[in-house]
Amino acid sequence: MDSPPTLDLVYQAVLTLYKNPNPTEKEKANHWLNQLQKSVYAWKIADEMLLQKRDLESCYFAAQTMRSKIQLSFHELPASSHVSLRDSLLDHISQINKNTNPIIVTQLSLALADFILQMATWHEPVMDLLKKFGENSESLWPLLEILVVLPEEVNSRFLRLGANRRQQIIHNFHSNGDAILLFLTECIVQVEDVQICIKVLRCFTSWVMIHAIPLTSVLFGSILNIAFEVLKNNLSGSSLHETAADCVSVVLQILEEDTSVQRDPTTGEPVMALQQFQLDMFSRILELEQPYHISVAHEDMDKSINYCRIFTELGETFLDTIINSCLNGKQHYAIKSLDFALMCVSHHDYEVAQITFNLWYGLSELLYQRNNVDLTNTFKPHVERLITALCRHCQMEPDHLGLIDEGDQFADFRARVSELIKDTVFVIGSSHCFRQMFTLLTSTHGPNQIAPSWDMTEAALFVMQAVAKNILPDENDVVPKVVEAILNLPENTHVAVRYTSILLLGELCDWISKHPQSMEPILNFLLACLNQKDLGSAASTALQSICSACPSQMASNVQGLLQIASLLDTFEISNEAANGLIKGISKVISTLRNNEVDGPLKELCWLQARPLCHLIEENLPIVRNTKTDPILWLDRLATIFRNASPPVENQDTHPCHGAVNDMWPVLVKTCEKYQSDARIMERCCRCLRFLVRCLNTYCAHLLEPMVKLIIQVYSKHQHSCFLYVGSILVDIFGVELDYTSGLIGMLEAFLGPTFAILQETDGLKNHPDTVDDLFRLCTRFLQTCPVPFLHSSMINSILDCAILSVSLDHREANSSVMKFFCDLLHCGRSHENRTDRSDFDMKRQLVTQILQEKGQNLVITLIHSAVFTLSSYMFPDISEVLFEITLHNKNLMASWLEQAITQMPKENAGGTITATQEQLLKFHRAVLNADSPKNVVVELREYARLYR
Repeated sequence: MDSPPTLDLVYQAVLTLYKNPNPTEKEKANHWLNQLQKSVYAWKIADEMLLQKRDLESCYFAAQTMRSKIQLSFHELPASSHVSLRDSLLDHISQINKNTNPIIVTQLSLALADFILQMATWHEPVMDLLKKFGENSESLWPLLEILVVLPEEVNSRFLRLGANRRQQIIHNFHSNGDAILLFLTECIVQVEDVQICIKVLRCFTSWVMIHAIPLTSVLFGSILNIAFEVLKNNLSGSSLHETAADCVSVVLQILEEDTSVQRDPTTGEPVMALQQFQLDMFSRILELEQPYHISVAHEDMDKSINYCRIFTELGETFLDTIINSCLNGKQHYAIKSLDFALMCVSHHDYEVAQITFNLWYGLSELLYQRNNVDLTNTFKPHVERLITALCRHCQMEPDHLGLIDEGDQFADFRARVSELIKDTVFVIGSSHCFRQMFTLLTSTHGPNQIAPSWDMTEAALFVMQAVAKNILPDENDVVPKVVEAILNLPENTHVAVRYTSILLLGELCDWISKHPQSMEPILNFLLACLNQKDLGSAASTALQSICSACPSQMASNVQGLLQIASLLDTFEISNEAANGLIKGISKVISTLRNNEVDGPLKELCWLQARPLCHLIEENLPIVRNTKTDPILWLDRLATIFRNASPPVENQDTHPCHGAVNDMWPVLVKTCEKYQSDARIMERCCRCLRFLVRCLNTYCAHLLEPMVKLIIQVYSKHQHSCFLYVGSILVDIFGVELDYTSGLIGMLEAFLGPTFAILQETDGLKNHPDTVDDLFRLCTRFLQTCPVPFLHSSMINSILDCAILSVSLDHREANSSVMKFFCDLLHCGRSHENRTDRSDFDMKRQLVTQILQEKGQNLVITLIHSAVFTLSSYMFPDISEVLFEITLHNKNLMASWLEQAITQMPKENAGGTITATQEQLLKFHRAVLNADSPKNVVVELREYARLYR
């Protein structure tokens, strides 16, 4: 936007955005307003619109614009205008009244909060706000809203405050903590209003969360009392009740943090004041048991959830203390918190139960780490009760017909239950749990000796399925009875029971492998289920598991399995299930003798290839996820070659050679036919990848035609998957001198089209997959034939592209670039037991020359990217590169790192010094003297925080 628009034009655009029914006009208005918000003119326009207050929509747009400008573009303002903007914001807030829309109040409050955090010259903003608005009851609402969001915004990832400014702010907030607490206490006393009470509790919670109000403050209890009074009162409104629960939960979190830090140096126990606070909190939360039961009786789910959150947080707060006490032979009073959590697990609604899951994960992790039998035995009753309650929650509705839909919330819950049981079952033992569920299945209830209902049966089988993999294969008591019962299920058994029973058989695959006499009846049972509606996918999954676990035992059934494969598309099973079954069959074929593999493997491949050839020859239109979609058949072929791994007995030929030769022309035709379709080419390349991996060096006869094919298609359509195939070829054949020049030629052919798309506007950002696959390919060259690669004419262009790609904020692509640099530097200093000393000297000379030419730019780019553009989870990769450079030449690294640090901004937008000289020296010294990349990661994170 080159010039400021008129206010009338802005008002018209806002009106169009909110009121015009024409979607095209709305989209145009939205785009134009977005451009306005990014321009420097937005500051004045937003301020003027807030002054005029024409209508709700324009006020909201102006408030939201002001907030986003302060948050993201504070650097646009000269320091001289900070005071006038502050006064303007305070003026806008002073005009808020009870009729002002809450959304606008929130946006203005956030705007002022972000402004306060960035304006370093405003030394006492909190006290100034309390003086200006604290004594006026009309201003309490906006003041409390500001005080709520102010601590919350301190750690906003959008505000680049820097660690020093944040520390300065938090120190200031700590000094204001008592004043805030006094103000909040007075608000509660003077104003009897539910909304103000909610704001007070939210504000208190925000300040406690950043440790600005210590738990031992004199007035701390006065606000906490309000929260507990709300929670004990069953007539409290939902919003107030939830806010009070949030408050207590945060206090418990802070108590856990403070307890872990503030301990008596002699006894290791929490300091006396915290011990007393712990006891007081525990006692007060115990009093919430009755209100919880009332909420359950009244079916008030929201309140039940709030209580459950508190009970769970209580357990997590005391978990370490409980475990340590038990290790010392004592039972801590807080162990009762686990009973409270189990009380919530027994709630009739599973949404309440799942709130406690993190507590049980935490308990199981601590017990696993301690590895103490007596300690584990202490918690067996809790885990038994947990699993019993979870089994009950997994029951379907008695009148439910069919299976649970995959995307259903209840299905997601059951999946989480299965994971939790797998994680905690070691406490009681998988066999014990399995037997416990079997007892439930075989028991009868009531005077009429009624057997368990179908829904109870299915839930018990579901739990058994979760632990079946851990059952010892030599178990001969319960498992045979379960298997027999499943094989003899009546035809009229509910489909869900049969479905879960089939999956259970699949999970028992390791047991089946040790009981070959059970194999035939189980296979016959599963084969019969394959063609049954709703059971086919489960049966194919079970068959896959059995084939994978018992491939040699299944070898005699190869022809039967191939017959099944030929009928796959007549069964009502998903593509995923069909692929799974093909995977299992491939593994079975791989156990055959080498001279027996060819026929079955070819047959399995042609079952997939014939329909694919038909699609190509008949030029049939593609319908996704149907049999006319080439992807379906390519995925199956890829599955075959990925899992066909017979040992090579005869060194002259590979047992899969014939099948690969048969499939190669089919894949060539597929590439030629669908070369413009990125989706199909991705799958075709995946198939080529596994085909090559299957044969390894035995596919040398295909190397030249494959290289020609992928170059030809890539030159027309830059699908990055062909670069990936190229990297596989280099990985296998790069070490062979006979193939090196051809592979280097392949890379040269790839680079022209690749650089063309990467040099477009935002080319790196728009093509991260290409960056990823390109540098994976280059890394393979460094690993297999570094000297020819480093001698090639295109090495400088590749390095320049790599340095530009350092700042690309894409996980996989950036990781590949960093791996490339690490391997480049490593190959220049590592001899790796090679006998050819001249080859090593040549590598070292080439890498040293590259580093002298590109090193300075690389280090500057690495440091600046880490601070300004990359996510912190990428720091380990960056640190690997920095560490390798230091190992290669410490003196040069010292100079380059100093230059990179010197180029960093000295102050942030608010005028605060970003980093002191001592901090910069510490970082410089620590990187150079690091013993490992892990040390560099720690220092880099600390350094980046100075600017973020």
